[in-house]
Amino acid sequence: MEKKRRAVIHIDMDAFFVSVELKRRRELRGKPVIVGGDGDPHSRGVVSSASYEARRFGIHSGMPLKRAKRLCPKAVFLPVDYALYEEESEKFMNILREYTDLVESFGLDEAFLELRCTPEEDPFEKSIATARKIKERIKRELSLTATVGIAPNKLLAKLATELSKPDGFMVIREEDVEEVLKDLPVRKLWGVGEKTEKRLKFLGIHRVGQLSRTPLLHLIRYFGKAHGTMLHEYSRGIDESPVVPFHEPNSMSREVTFEQDTKDVYFIKEVLYELTKDVAQ
Repeated sequence: MEKKRRAVIHIDMDAFFVSVELKRRRELRGKPVIVGGDGDPHSRGVVSSASYEARRFGIHSGMPLKRAKRLCPKAVFLPVDYALYEEESEKFMNILREYTDLVESFGLDEAFLELRCTPEEDPFEKSIATARKIKERIKRELSLTATVGIAPNKLLAKLATELSKPDGFMVIREEDVEEVLKDLPVRKLWGVGEKTEKRLKFLGIHRVGQLSRTPLLHLIRYFGKAHGTMLHEYSRGIDESPVVPFHEPNSMSREVTFEQDTKDVYFIKEVLYELTKDVAQ
């Protein structure tokens, strides 16, 4: 039996928190703007979102606000306003749900979609046409920009958005997968963090193409069955995970990744406090 063709859409809002803030602070457009904590760069808070102008200075999410201030002294710092972001997120998600019931939210600012197609419809062509409409509506109705990735699965659709940000639109078809993946750094793969990247580099594996040529048994030996198998499949662009519509969560969480390990108890407590407030909201 022939395998059914899939086309998954991934839509990721560009610098979402900052972009929402700029809707009410238009005078800050084009400037390095950072959203984090209470907006005080001298506090122990961390960066939640940074404008692309700020990112040029090396600023990214999870970075301590103090360090961001040192990297870009002229940056404008704003406090986090989750109530506002959730309101804008709901508008964004409502637009998506007008086109399909298969919408899987991935945080406030991104989601996966899969359209239902008849046997006569080409899932890629239908997804491309629909995604262009959605992208245009987001810009017109929300005054925000979004990046779109379309691919045979969630793994590749998310990669497509990462490769085409900001305000981009990228399609990865089945026949293009190997060419797109082969020269990418292994860190670009979903699920490859700093620790896994270091272990792969120790094995002489720096590019996804190299990883795809590594025997499965070798990967299982070094990373265990589950992780090794995942790396083997992801390096070949294989991902069978479905798009799962919203379900009532068993738990709620917030997380942040530090740019480097720390034993600073006061800093850790401040970050935990900010994360706890975010969850409570």
